[in-house]
Amino acid sequence: MKKIFEGIAYIFEEILFIPFNILRQIELDNWWIANVISWLFLFVGFCAAGYWINKLRIFDQKGEENKDPTAHSFL
Repeated sequence: MKKIFEGIAYIFEEILFIPFNILRQIELDNWWIANVISWLFLFVGFCAAGYWINKLRIFDQKGEENKDPTAHSFL
């Protein structure tokens, strides 16, 4: 059982964190490049949020959403 958790830890620490480790090394070498990369991630996130909000507005204008309080089981 211990090997399974060690394997999961290895995947997350050694493989999935590679981009973050690279970004950490870049920050030590050149602060400007690291900040440009961070701003690019923020820009992509804002564009995705804007796209999503625009699609929600389109569905709202078409009236396709059922806004009845009993439409969803969790309400």
